[in-house]
Amino acid sequence: MTTLTTPHDLLAAVPFLVGYQPENSLVLIGLKDDLVGMAMRVDFPTDFDSEQIDNLVAHLERDQAESALLVAYLPDQILECESLLEAIKDALSIRNISLREAIVVKAGRWRSSVCADSECCPIEGNPLPVLSDSRIAAEQVALGNPLPFQDLNELVESISQVSADPDLLEVINSVPTIDYDDDPKLLQREGAEAVMDLVNEFETGGISKNQELIALVLVRLHDLQVRDFALGSICSENIDLYWNLWRWLLRIAPSGYIAPVATLFASTSYEKGEGALAQRALDRAQSDDDKYPLAKLLRQVFNAGWPPETFATMRADLHPKICDALFSE
Repeated sequence: MTTLTTPHDLLAAVPFLVGYQPENSLVLIGLKDDLVGMAMRVDFPTDFDSEQIDNLVAHLERDQAESALLVAYLPDQILECESLLEAIKDALSIRNISLREAIVVKAGRWRSSVCADSECCPIEGNPLPVLSDSRIAAEQVALGNPLPFQDLNELVESISQVSADPDLLEVINSVPTIDYDDDPKLLQREGAEAVMDLVNEFETGGISKNQELIALVLVRLHDLQVRDFALGSICSENIDLYWNLWRWLLRIAPSGYIAPVATLFASTSYEKGEGALAQRALDRAQSDDDKYPLAKLLRQVFNAGWPPETFATMRADLHPKICDALFSE
């Protein structure tokens, strides 16, 4: 994202950075060389302690942020948050990260807590700018990025299950599962090849109507080798294609087949900078299978603030080994 030069820029950038227009939230953004780095959103704390603040700020330190921007979206029952802002500022200062701007948003109005000019930032605040009229929105749309969701509910709805297809479920039930008492390689290889066939179909038409292929992929993704093969097939050149594919597949997958697809979509979303969407995808994974190990692992990774580029490094190391295991004779 481009540099943010005004409070209006910052207020317009936040929904693009978190994926939706936040409410009752704290959004902390790191800057490196004046460019936006990590952006984090947490629920606005009704109570806070130094450990919570320290954990939040530590993410920016690991991301090597030089300065920070903060936007506090106050719940209706919270009248002020100056003590919280000061605590965050102190925690940043200890790590040599300066707080360049802190904006408080309440009841459709905003004010800067670091600006002492009453004409610029009156105590009653200024009306929130219209997102679609902003320079940031124009630049993001020009880059092909969609406008953010209006709220969290709309974001969740975007990856919710559409009406179940009984015909697809019937085809799924006809796919033989892998018997691990025998050599699973042939069926695992079949699954990996089915993933690539589905990618090719989706790239060509933006959809697949081949229920046998869809069913085979959904069943085989329960195998860890096939799932990790699918995860490792992503690269910077095709990440948008895979993101759209996993999102589409996530919406049509029946119960019992959601968790693997949801974790694939979550990891791809996180790597694309769609952290809020990644977390909601993990919600779907864990509602389908509350013990699914990859969902638990990814939740820890996301909450720890790992840099998204870490996934590319992991793939570069892991994917050749998986390919060798699946396709070597």
